[in-house]
Amino acid sequence: MKVLFIHQNFPGQFRHIAKYMAARQALFDIRAIGRDQAPGLRGVPIHRYHPHRDAAGQTHPYARTFEQAVLHGQQVLRMLLCWRAQGYRPDVIVAHPGWGETLYAKQAYPDVPLIHFCEYYYHTTGADADFDPEFPLTEHRAATIESRNALHLLNLEHCDLGISPTKWQYGLHPEAYHHKLRILHEGVDLDHLGPDPNAELTLPSGRTLRAGDPVITYVARNLEPHRGFHQFMRALPKVLAKNPDCHVLVVGGDGVSYGCKPDDAPNWRVKLLRENPMDVSRVHFLGRVGYGTYRKVLQISKVHAYLTYPFVLSWSLLEAMACGCHVIGSDTAPVREVITDRKNGELVDFFSPCEIAGALNKAMLRERHEMEIRRQAMRTAAEYSSKMGVRQYVKTMASAMDVQSTAGFGCCASALKSPTEIGMLT
Repeated sequence: MKVLFIHQNFPGQFRHIAKYMAARQALFDIRAIGRDQAPGLRGVPIHRYHPHRDAAGQTHPYARTFEQAVLHGQQVLRMLLCWRAQGYRPDVIVAHPGWGETLYAKQAYPDVPLIHFCEYYYHTTGADADFDPEFPLTEHRAATIESRNALHLLNLEHCDLGISPTKWQYGLHPEAYHHKLRILHEGVDLDHLGPDPNAELTLPSGRTLRAGDPVITYVARNLEPHRGFHQFMRALPKVLAKNPDCHVLVVGGDGVSYGCKPDDAPNWRVKLLRENPMDVSRVHFLGRVGYGTYRKVLQISKVHAYLTYPFVLSWSLLEAMACGCHVIGSDTAPVREVITDRKNGELVDFFSPCEIAGALNKAMLRERHEMEIRRQAMRTAAEYSSKMGVRQYVKTMASAMDVQSTAGFGCCASALKSPTEIGMLT
């Protein structure tokens, strides 16, 4: 079975399914396309591309993202046409189309099933863009967002099937295309996650923190308002004052993944520290860390804060729950799909630093109720096992091909039926 993965940052969301297939070379012949900076995955041949230019400076700003997508799609099309001339034809293409790579894939392979990872469809109201009144949506930005969806409409039109990881992200897409979409989360690797009562982490200062210590954690790719960093920092002075022995571990870079940098500071960390004086000897900014360190951060956490605009769900929330963290999460979509208040975590008002601080303080004091919340969090995380995600991806590929009994997928699907293989709790 020939499977082609296309993802600008391959493997991205396809890590688990690609790793599974790469380990079964007798069943699957896989290759991947990614941009030149894509990290790649061991065992998967990756073919990297680079656009021959960027969007032109004179291009209208509303159309610049689309022009960039066209340039990406053009380079991938050239690669696909070359492969076709050499006799290569995949049985299915699985792609993240968010940067335009598959705009012209059907020109090269019109009869090959194309599955798109439909991560996000932008809205000017009711989602992230107009959520935070502190950063009002301008007419210019609204027009840019509306124009950006031209790419995603083409992506929906071109694909044979689409995958959205949560119900809320699925619901953002136009209803006319819902029949094409499947709700399927790729999952997290439970085999390498879980509580560890012996976990400890030595900080750059030389201090060692251990599981059971009063430790509050916060994780984001970058420290920015989209992930509630401003509200977390505003809550911290009250938390530190109430808990004189606690330490706070903050994981994340100083760049910007979403939104923009502050006007009056080099990054949001500097700005919010300046605006919210606190005992910085107990707040440890670790920057971006390796997976082993990241896992230890979660394993020594007594309380974990996950705050976000209504936006894509972070892996870090599920990974924190898998490690048995007591999560204080924002009462926003799609967090509500995962956390039920006071059952497997707690939900707080994103816009209330006082409520966030109060929830963190109470969670630091509780023990018996907190342990039940942690156990329930782990049970919830088990529903998002990467093994379950792999099983569902295989079924979706078979569905796209309309060959439910295809030998390769049939063997694969049957091998994934046991509770142990799919990561279900027994």
